[in-house]
Amino acid sequence: MMPDLPVWAAAVIAFLLIVAGFFALTGSLGLLRLPDFYSRIHAPTLANTLAAFCLVVAILVAASFEQHRFVAHSLLVSFFLIITSPVTAMLLMRAAIKRQLRHELEEKNKALK
Repeated sequence: MMPDLPVWAAAVIAFLLIVAGFFALTGSLGLLRLPDFYSRIHAPTLANTLAAFCLVVAILVAASFEQHRFVAHSLLVSFFLIITSPVTAMLLMRAAIKRQLRHELEEKNKALK
């Protein structure tokens, strides 16, 4: 059971959760609205990183008040989320570039035959 939080801590947590929701919504809209693959993958990656950071900081504040000590394991979660999201996007973009180059090379070879 969660103990009563001070008003300032509840306000900070609520603000961070609202900001995280805003970033997640913005990234989702970017995924739907942007024209090509490279743009579409860029928006959710940035928004995912920022939303995850805000969410984890909110969890950190709430858990620290609940347990009356600093809770560090949520920082590990944020570290892995913040590191893996851009790396995954970079790998997907590299794969798309290689696939596009291979397709263009195949088209060029067909034209030469």
